[in-house]
Amino acid sequence: MTTHTAMNVFRLHSTAWATGILLLLVLGPLVLLQGCTDLDEEVFGAVTAENFYQTEDEIIAALAPLYAQLRGVLDDYHNLSQVSTDETIVPTRGSDWFDGGIWQNTHRHTWDANLGFLNGAWVTAYTGVARANGLLQTLETADVPNKDAIVAETRALRAFYYYLLMDLFGNIPLVGDEPGEYTVDQENLPPTEPRPKVFAFIESELLAARSNLPVQHPAEGYGRLTQGAVDALLANMYLNAQVFSGTVTESGPTPGDARWQDAIDAADRVLNSGVYSLSEDWASIFAPGNAENPEHIFVVAHLPQDGLGMNFIMRTLHYNQYVPSPWNGFSTLAETFGKFDEDDSRRGIFLVGQAYSFITGEPVNNRQDEPLIFTPEINDFTDATEGEGVRILKFPPDPSSVGPNHGNDYPFFRVAEMYLIKAEALNELNGPNQESIDLLNDLRARVFEPDEPLVLADYPTQQALRDRILDERLYELFYEAKRRQDLIRHVKFTQAWAFKAESQPYRILFPIPQTQLDANPMLQQNPGY
Repeated sequence: MTTHTAMNVFRLHSTAWATGILLLLVLGPLVLLQGCTDLDEEVFGAVTAENFYQTEDEIIAALAPLYAQLRGVLDDYHNLSQVSTDETIVPTRGSDWFDGGIWQNTHRHTWDANLGFLNGAWVTAYTGVARANGLLQTLETADVPNKDAIVAETRALRAFYYYLLMDLFGNIPLVGDEPGEYTVDQENLPPTEPRPKVFAFIESELLAARSNLPVQHPAEGYGRLTQGAVDALLANMYLNAQVFSGTVTESGPTPGDARWQDAIDAADRVLNSGVYSLSEDWASIFAPGNAENPEHIFVVAHLPQDGLGMNFIMRTLHYNQYVPSPWNGFSTLAETFGKFDEDDSRRGIFLVGQAYSFITGEPVNNRQDEPLIFTPEINDFTDATEGEGVRILKFPPDPSSVGPNHGNDYPFFRVAEMYLIKAEALNELNGPNQESIDLLNDLRARVFEPDEPLVLADYPTQQALRDRILDERLYELFYEAKRRQDLIRHVKFTQAWAFKAESQPYRILFPIPQTQLDANPMLQQNPGY
């Protein structure tokens, strides 16, 4: 892979990262969020935008902390989006992985407002919002090159952070939704806004920003937002519009308006842009060194360095499979694993049977010095053995780099998802149709050898094709934090599955973290909690 100097700003190399942090702290106001509510302005030094921003490179460096924060929010967002579904389970193994019951409560939907992941996701996402607001306020009085494009990029990034918050919590406070109002104080705390208003604000911000964003950045702008990234986010929002623009009470959701045609149009803008394409090698999308994969639309960038790397392998591999010793946690359910066709190469992301060392390639034993065998079945979620549970290796380690941090970029949006969004929206508008089948088959063709195409005649009803598309999303997007949205959209999220009873309908939203409620009396808890 070619290395580019400015690309390193957004792959978070140390110099640009430090410069970006300095810019943000000096030029502020950086809104620090112990809760979304500790929004006191704090400006360091007397340097102003007018005498600091002299070049476009300095402006670009000021964006680096906004992108770096994506890594911060990904961890808790991914945990909440995965472990609350039938894709991921984290069994307690002896004294490992109990952690006060957070993994069990997340999987069983028995969480409350004190669940640690909630405040982590809230704080890290609102930190992204605060950094964006600080830069937007600074840019109001700055005379800098390409100002409109930088403002648009910052607004779109802020909208993305709000999207993550809306997805998890629904009803959230908005800061910066009124022109010129970028900070609040203890005398003017932001209230909870209803989810439909939040949805409309995010949509309006993305649409306003889109035209001032480039269709494609040069190579040195890898990882930055483009028109395609905005369109991909809009396509996702429109696919979930009935959920995102609806309301939730203790008795369950009331859907908002469907936006199926808008979802198709947004997906088509990505697919017809000429910028992105399906990767011929499915596994390469997630492998180390996957930067600039043609399928990536918007990524969370990582580097194989402390604090900058992806550590997903550490969560799932057995203690004896790697150096340093992994944590032997994340697995998938036997029923979910069983849905994958044995001829589907995407099944290769799972580790089942005899386990091997990723250092030597040799078979490894468990702690009792017996052969370590990964089994699909988990007999007791609260007291699993070392080998119970199929392990997840969608983001494999770099064989040339031993350590916990790896350089796999995380594709938050990619081309295959646009195929799936369009296929689903077409079915919702028209019922079973050949174009939806063709879109699904385009994805299947690269993972089956020989090809095993779907046939329209096998899906005579809208519901039959709807169920098939949901399954195809599972196979294609497994472990990419999409399953929770999918199950909610298909009214399956609160159904029972292994080690989880049917849960209350209001749990399609997470509760506002108790820490935030305590800090801001203007916040209102979500129904049912």
